[in-house]
Amino acid sequence: MAMRVATFGISEQMIAAALRTQSTMADMQIQEASGVTSSDFGGYGSSSQQILNLQVSVTRAQSYVDAATQASSKVEVMYSAMSSIADVITQFRSVLTAATSATTTDATTVSQSASDMLAQLASLLNTQYGGDYVFGGARTDQAPVDTSAYPAMTSPSSADTSYYQGDDELASVRVSESQTVSYGVTADNSAFEQAMRAMNLIANATTLSTDTLNEALDLAESAVDAVGNVQSKISNAASAIERASGFQTEYLTYASTLASDLTSVDVAAVTAQLSTYQAQLTASYAAISKVQSLNLASYLS
Repeated sequence: MAMRVATFGISEQMIAAALRTQSTMADMQIQEASGVTSSDFGGYGSSSQQILNLQVSVTRAQSYVDAATQASSKVEVMYSAMSSIADVITQFRSVLTAATSATTTDATTVSQSASDMLAQLASLLNTQYGGDYVFGGARTDQAPVDTSAYPAMTSPSSADTSYYQGDDELASVRVSESQTVSYGVTADNSAFEQAMRAMNLIANATTLSTDTLNEALDLAESAVDAVGNVQSKISNAASAIERASGFQTEYLTYASTLASDLTSVDVAAVTAQLSTYQAQLTASYAAISKVQSLNLASYLS
């Protein structure tokens, strides 16, 4: 039946109200499905800038946590290698101590031991993590120690790091906007140089003179102490990285929760509201249908 002119205005108002209700329901159905108030920042009004700042902070904090985690793994590898290095140097010192106190010394055996330990030390200083050499500074793509470029030493000797193929840049990690932790150590560190030189002296000695043995022993003892200091430095760096990572993780949790509180909706409440709107919409369409069916004949009857 065609709509009468007298009921047109009322019908239009009722239809417009029903469409608004339907639009509101569509928005709420999206909220119910997604769990968030709006799919874009425009739907958050004055809170949009705060939400954006929080999301940027969360991303930044996560990048610091990721960097700290990677650095921590690398530090663990370095510290493990340092422990093995300390064992090798301590063992070499024991060999020298026995040789200096013995009435007769088998020079060949001692020299071979020194040569073997020099090779072990070089191998440990060429330790890799994730395909990168950890004791070569920024030059992580090549082995930092090459004993083929290391000349034979004679007593008295002087410091010589010609075996070193890396650079002077120490590894570090940014753990916050204002804090960077340096944790690296390079293979030309005096602790390693002294140990390498002591082993070189003995490995290349044709005869083990008292002067050569004493110099090598002094270097080995100094190297043991120096390696302990390096280990302490690495341990302190690991603690600093762990503390910074813990702080960033706590902030990440706080900021993520706050951002979620600002953007999320109460799904149960939205579901209840949807039921109310559904009933309202059903009633609206029923009323519209009733109005559109009215005519003078049905009124008079």
